Amino acid sequence: MDNIKQLIKISMLIIVLLTSCNEDFLETEPLTEISEVALWQDPNLIRTYINNIYAGVPEPFRRGRLTSNLVDEADYRGNTGSLNFNRGVITQDATPAWISMYYDLYWADFYKRIRYCNVFLKNMERINSDDDALKNRMEGEVRFLRAYLYHNMTSIWGGVPIITDVYELSDDFNASRDSYEDCINFIVAECDKAASLLPEVQNGANRGRATKGAALALKSRVLLYAASDLHNTAVFPSYSNPELLGYTGGDRNARWTAAKNAAKAVIDMGLYNLYKANPSTEDSVAQNISEYFITKDFTEEDIWYRYFIEEKSKQMIGLYSGPNGYHGWGTQAPIGDLVDDYEMKDGSRFNWDNPEHASRPYINRDQRFYAHIFFEGAKWRTRPHDAIGRDPEGVIQVGTWERWDNNKQEMYLEYGLDTRYGGIEEWNGSYTGYYMRKFIDPVKDLTYIEGGGGGYQGVPYRFFRYAEILLNYAEACIELGEDSEARKYINMIRRRAGQPEVTESGAELKQRYRNERRIELAFEEHRIHDVRRWVIGPQAYKPALRANVRYKLLPDKTTSLVPTITHEIFQTRSWLDKSYFMPITRSEMNKNNLLIQNPGYE
Repeated sequence: MDNIKQLIKISMLIIVLLTSCNEDFLETEPLTEISEVALWQDPNLIRTYINNIYAGVPEPFRRGRLTSNLVDEADYRGNTGSLNFNRGVITQDATPAWISMYYDLYWADFYKRIRYCNVFLKNMERINSDDDALKNRMEGEVRFLRAYLYHNMTSIWGGVPIITDVYELSDDFNASRDSYEDCINFIVAECDKAASLLPEVQNGANRGRATKGAALALKSRVLLYAASDLHNTAVFPSYSNPELLGYTGGDRNARWTAAKNAAKAVIDMGLYNLYKANPSTEDSVAQNISEYFITKDFTEEDIWYRYFIEEKSKQMIGLYSGPNGYHGWGTQAPIGDLVDDYEMKDGSRFNWDNPEHASRPYINRDQRFYAHIFFEGAKWRTRPHDAIGRDPEGVIQVGTWERWDNNKQEMYLEYGLDTRYGGIEEWNGSYTGYYMRKFIDPVKDLTYIEGGGGGYQGVPYRFFRYAEILLNYAEACIELGEDSEARKYINMIRRRAGQPEVTESGAELKQRYRNERRIELAFEEHRIHDVRRWVIGPQAYKPALRANVRYKLLPDKTTSLVPTITHEIFQTRSWLDKSYFMPITRSEMNKNNLLIQNPGYE
């Protein structure tokens, strides 16, 4: 599905070849386009059309940059757009980073893709096929894709105009925003309809297409977001149109119940399970977790995902994220704030005030830490040819060594290969003392070759996986006061991670849950939405921390073999409440005089 442009070119070439043999060339259709009649008469062309919609669904792997840089997960080395975003420098004339740098998340681009869905749904009665199962599946896929696009929009802007008609050039394009509640009701109805039409499993060449489970998983996420604080409390009490941002009435417990039931519907399908859910004592838990995120095979945890053919898609997540001592670009470097939230192996909080923790901060941590993060001393793959002489073992070096020069009788500094002064690709080095490990295939060389080849990998992007559904269910249970049920499902995830069970209740359980979600779903495009829907912006957008790793010079002028590691502030971040929603750009406001702007952007 990632070769959409190529498929379209092939389809057009077939038409050209067929029509070029027709002597009555004056009556042939234009050779530069596929006619509308031909499209709906040929199921293969229709599949290509739907593929084009799939290709337009935003995901971060091809560009290699994550929204983790726009929240308290990571830092994009010295990028002004990310820094401005993290300081609330956002206006209706400039939305740095969120839209223009990370996805094609422009308002108009969403509606362009939604229009493709609307065109299909308007014309599906014209499909020339007696295969009702095929037609149902196609309709289900398109309804699911339209629902997913609208979910993305409501997560960014709140209520948006729900467009289901196919506008022509002569139509009036002005449309007012629908209420948030109406948008949610529409998306949920689309998910239900899609689920009734889609198969439970897509096999063979259809793997990666939407399934019943994908539609129900989307419904689960949508209803969880809808029940959350952002859409049910007066975050902007003076805003004149609160219905655009959330619910203005009704029973919130009923919304949490709907979210709980939606997640349970996925669970009750019995199709999904956590990957290596019950590791034995002989298992390497960290290896199991790393393996899941780089495997190209379909697993029991996968609900909806996108495959990549690396030489075609040129997927850049590994190149952009990897350590610069391996020629990676270090684009989303984890910050110390996230690192500190990985628990100790015994389930206790990591604490810099604990001398044992502070002296060896990377020892005896949650196994997900070792699967997600590159840190000083982490063992990885063999170094590239220009670095292997300095590090034949393949160990991450983000520290600085204090050395003594006997000739000059003075101290000098030696920098690790993965620092910004390591001599490999210093301009790409992390500022945080960490690199992201999750999603990076150790088999693939990160060295980029200008003009093509090198640096690409084919790791799938997982839009929905079963762990999220378990967490969604647990959160709804907590909000409904069903702590015992919530603990059961949280502990399923912790068991897979090798962590002890949680036993808390009430507010303490909620905090344990939120940290569990933060760690389990790290770098998976959830945190930026979780911070907003939980209304915890001020806690998340505080000054960011980095690791200072120093191998100190000892009194005998030798260098310590054990580093001294501290976390220190390296970047100021701040929060403005307007950032709970993004602005509708001035250009869109000028096109449509019925639109109402979000609060804080007037």
